[in-house]
Amino acid sequence: MLPQEIIRKKRNGGELSGEEIAFVARGIADLSLSEGQVAAFAMAVFFQGMTTAERVAMTLGLVRSGVVLDWNDLDLPGPIVDKHSSGGVGDKVSLMLAPIVAACGGFVPMISGRGLGHTGGTLDKLAAISGYETQPDVVTFRRVVREVGCAIIGQTDDLAPADRRLYAVRDVTACVESIPLIVSSILSKKVAAGLDGLVMDVKCGSGAFCDTEAMARDLAESLVAVANEAGLSTTALITDMDRVLGRDVGNALEVAETVAYLRGDGVRDPRLHEVVMALAGEMLALGDLAPSVGAGRARAEAALDDGRAAERFARMVSALGGPDDFLEHSGRYLARAPVIKTCTAERPGHVIAMNAREVGIAVVALGGGRSHADDAIDPSVGLTEFIDVGTQVRTGSPLCIVHAASEADADSAIALVRKAIRIGSPAPPPRPVVIDRIVQ
Repeated sequence: MLPQEIIRKKRNGGELSGEEIAFVARGIADLSLSEGQVAAFAMAVFFQGMTTAERVAMTLGLVRSGVVLDWNDLDLPGPIVDKHSSGGVGDKVSLMLAPIVAACGGFVPMISGRGLGHTGGTLDKLAAISGYETQPDVVTFRRVVREVGCAIIGQTDDLAPADRRLYAVRDVTACVESIPLIVSSILSKKVAAGLDGLVMDVKCGSGAFCDTEAMARDLAESLVAVANEAGLSTTALITDMDRVLGRDVGNALEVAETVAYLRGDGVRDPRLHEVVMALAGEMLALGDLAPSVGAGRARAEAALDDGRAAERFARMVSALGGPDDFLEHSGRYLARAPVIKTCTAERPGHVIAMNAREVGIAVVALGGGRSHADDAIDPSVGLTEFIDVGTQVRTGSPLCIVHAASEADADSAIALVRKAIRIGSPAPPPRPVVIDRIVQ
């Protein structure tokens, strides 16, 4: 086969065969396709799209470019299940969800990513924990999953390596927003992880990649269809990301919020709790650890309330190099910003809306995110006690607390946050955080 002829066929709107897509995936992996050919292929797909059959073939082609984890030799007494989020602002759900599901008998080998742009990354949050190893070898990864029930790490070099090269090309050629390539990228790593079941959390709103419900539904339906066709049982929830999820945004700050959530310190943020429990119910039902989603949710609530989930989180942190007493003394091991200032409302009314993307950009500007893949991150900075939509405020009421490296950084963040929050009247009607459920 000739790469240019396959590219020409897709450029002209033709449907590629499984053999043609497999040829392209192999060429991406072994470098027999040039950078220009990979870019041209990505651009052709961006404009012409892919059928479900093509998306399945692309996913499996990327999977076959590397190793596929096999858990059978460990004789695990429970299902291997995972969750993936399309990303958002204040989304620390994975840190809470993995130990909850592990405490209920599931095994969660969660391979996560770093943040880029306005969305935070799960790995960046865990890297804020002193000593936590986000890139262990496969032997350590498998051992921690077996002994603890969950391990959250970064993608290894041998899992779907063709996807890493393809994504790098997409990133610099304006092809990131291609639904077929997003689907194959996400699912290739999940299929390669050897899962029994997967639950997708597709975010929708100003702080998400999918800023409209129609786009989120398109992505969720494609993910579910392709994953199931590829042999991975998958369901998806579409959840609201038109506002900050939880109360805190920023790496060390979100870890601290996670610890408080798992320990039951104070009142759990209701929207954050709803997302965590909804996903937990789905994962436990999908793994046959509960007869229904509702029953799975009840099991998850019990594991959270009696402290078993917190204990799993503590064991995971310790097993991956973090402190043995992190759960009890997390404040000793998380960096703190030198400047803390309150961002206040400049007029009275209700918080009628917020642009979550702009909030995320404010955290990036503080040094808590990256604009380029090799940017360093300050784990201590961010925003806490963030106000929710619908809250009534007076002039001078706190909107959030800014944690910054300098007074100037704090003042800049305050200006960005005030711009992102709309205050007016009347208060908006309540909006459900779980918008829809997508099944095969």
